[in-house]
Amino acid sequence: MSLSSSIRPMESPHFYFELGELISSTGNDHFAAKMLHLVDKLVPAHLVDLSEWTLDEQQATVLDIKLLGSAGSKEDLPAPRSLPHHNDHPLLKEMLGMDDSLLIQMNAKGKSPSLRGTPHQCNLVLRQASRRYVISFYRSPTQPAFSLGQLSFLKCLSDTLLPLIKRHAQASRQAPVKRTVESHTLLEQSQLQREFHKRLSLSEITLSAREKEVCLGLLTGGTVPQMAEKLSVKNSSIETYLKRAATKLGVSGRHGLAKWMIGA
Repeated sequence: MSLSSSIRPMESPHFYFELGELISSTGNDHFAAKMLHLVDKLVPAHLVDLSEWTLDEQQATVLDIKLLGSAGSKEDLPAPRSLPHHNDHPLLKEMLGMDDSLLIQMNAKGKSPSLRGTPHQCNLVLRQASRRYVISFYRSPTQPAFSLGQLSFLKCLSDTLLPLIKRHAQASRQAPVKRTVESHTLLEQSQLQREFHKRLSLSEITLSAREKEVCLGLLTGGTVPQMAEKLSVKNSSIETYLKRAATKLGVSGRHGLAKWMIGA
């Protein structure tokens, strides 16, 4: 899979609908499942683990590892197993040496230890002071390793996923939310709207009512024709509203809008 061809699905309305659902699920128990559902269609993975690490960088040790969520086909992979000691974890050395906020690391085949006991593991890591936010994707040992093209795509997608796991960790600490199945979809939609208006307020940016409506519609997976029909305007008008909003927000296109939404 080439990088250029793998990026094309990110331009589809369905991708942004699922991304909107992922943004809305930060802080609740559905977050890991929605992240895996989004990524698995683009880069097949059996399971995802989300974790927050606290390091003592001067002593080069791990103070704590907190599991933030897990989702996937657990029958295809062993249950999480403890390594001899946190400080023996194969990711620690890479985390300590991070200069950038992004790291993609794939375990080599052979004897490299792994939390799930499989050599096919890809980790996305965000550095935030002494904390590391880690997204670990796994494939079963019977499946092929992640290809270079797939790793390149995950690296491209990481600037969207990594800020979200940080937000998820913060939201989980502040106010764990339990949601019923019946109210889940409605609450997610209203939360996305609240998050959007909160981001606008923090940015001190003013959008017109139509510009807001178009941005929210596109973030939740609406297409330009759908938005035009809903608002009883031409397709070109929807494009104009989006361009005006994007200019005010300092972004380009729907992907730029999604990245702005999550603070990336």
